[in-house]
Amino acid sequence: MDNGKLVICVLAGAAVGTLLGVLFAPDKGSETRKKISGKSLDSVDDIRNKLADLIGTSYQEEASDFYEKGRKGASDYTSGIKAGMR
Repeated sequence: MDNGKLVICVLAGAAVGTLLGVLFAPDKGSETRKKISGKSLDSVDDIRNKLADLIGTSYQEEASDFYEKGRKGASDYTSGIKAGMR
């Protein structure tokens, strides 16, 4: 699944969950608002952590690929120099 679609799905799920929580809440309005506020802050933290993991993973993979290409290029260059010295 595309990262953009994942974020949209998570945000839509959070919004639907909040709406259902308000509609079916057995508590007073002020108590419900406090609960929703706390849950929404937890949800935002979870989303931030998941996005950081997704972004971090893709950058780590790119950096690893870049490192491996550089390492192979250096090895090839060194092999070429050694072959030229023979």
